[in-house]
Amino acid sequence: MRRPKSFLFLGFFLLMAILLISFNLFFPSAIDQPKITFKETIKSFPKVKEGTKLRHEFVFTNTGNAPLIIKRVTTSCGCAAALASEDKIMPGKEGKIRVQFDTRGYSGQVTKQVYVESNDPVEPHKVLEIQAEIEVPPSPRIELNVYNYEAGLILAGDEVPVNIKVSNKGELDLQLELTHRAASFYSDNKKLSGPVKSCILAKARKLSSVCPPIIAREMLREYVLIKSNDPLRSTISLYISGYIITLEQLKDLFHKYRHLIDKERIVTSLKNWLSK
Repeated sequence: MRRPKSFLFLGFFLLMAILLISFNLFFPSAIDQPKITFKETIKSFPKVKEGTKLRHEFVFTNTGNAPLIIKRVTTSCGCAAALASEDKIMPGKEGKIRVQFDTRGYSGQVTKQVYVESNDPVEPHKVLEIQAEIEVPPSPRIELNVYNYEAGLILAGDEVPVNIKVSNKGELDLQLELTHRAASFYSDNKKLSGPVKSCILAKARKLSSVCPPIIAREMLREYVLIKSNDPLRSTISLYISGYIITLEQLKDLFHKYRHLIDKERIVTSLKNWLSK
């Protein structure tokens, strides 16, 4: 029995429709995809002074034929902030990524990144860059030889001497002020009663602090605040740590490990004798 041509045509049409729907489900065509297109991905600023807050808007367009969803916008550090103008951008419409970069504490050539995550199937992750050359005017630059001072074993009841070296790596005089709840401070064996004026350029000044007599406890944890006129590091915390023992504990340690001390002395004596 021969089927009418109209029936065959209808069957062929249904078959093609099923194949087209299946193809679109498993292989979405470009016309159904969003696409994020930026006018620029790098913004370079000319020379700016340190402390300037730089602002810029990265403009993009959804050049696809499906809604573009901005999932997340992040930056490479806490000094920069970024925010999308909209979360959903329709085809043909524009959006903006607003970026602010605080240059405080930076110098020289600096580059910060902004990461944009979207539902663009081809480029789901876009990287934007803020570049700037930051100029720092002449100023003092503080530097310590240690920032974590290990005092070692400390006998309970003794004062804790702490010796540090402060250097000025800048071009202007460095002013210092040291604070602690109970410590005394000295410079060249002279007790300090006010701010310290350090040497210019890279010359160093030796400072010392003496913490008050300590009571018996297992650990020593103290902080000395060093304030200065360094615009980049106006306050530095010097961490002082140590292990506190009583006189009885010290005697026990000496008797327990005396044989090691004796062995070390013997080895040292032999080395000195052989080196002659």
